[in-house]
Amino acid sequence: MAAHVLDEPGSLENLYSAHHGWLQAWLRRRLGNSFDAADLAHDTFVRVLCKDAPLVIQEPRAFLTTVAQGVVFNHIRRRKIEQAYMDALALVPEEVAPSPESRAIMLETLVEIDRLLDGLPSLVRRAFLLSQLDGLRQSDIALQLGVSIPTVKRYIARALEQCCFQD
Repeated sequence: MAAHVLDEPGSLENLYSAHHGWLQAWLRRRLGNSFDAADLAHDTFVRVLCKDAPLVIQEPRAFLTTVAQGVVFNHIRRRKIEQAYMDALALVPEEVAPSPESRAIMLETLVEIDRLLDGLPSLVRRAFLLSQLDGLRQSDIALQLGVSIPTVKRYIARALEQCCFQD
């Protein structure tokens, strides 16, 4: 099979034509859902399209599988966040529940926070979330995590830095 060079005219179209059906079937087997498979196959090709550097792909299916696995991971992660948010909303009295628009904004915000905090150590993420979402004082966070207050301050500063300077 010839290599696909993605900076040549028509190369992405050729890659798509040659492998979209196969990728969608692979995703359908993995997800057990035709609709999600179609969406994630599309998202995989969008991610390939958005690559900054020209790509020379020797093994297109291996490459697409690798990209698609990242897309699937993000999809599953988002679903978990959505479910946790819906579980939390179920505990809120209906008269103070947020509007559908506010819910959508909050969900997008939670997904973005999750993306920004990705890669930080667990204790750093927990300290930040306890501070920002639960409104706990640093002394309470220190007790809960079993660390010192200066350590909590460092954790929160590190998470804030990650959020402010990532991308």
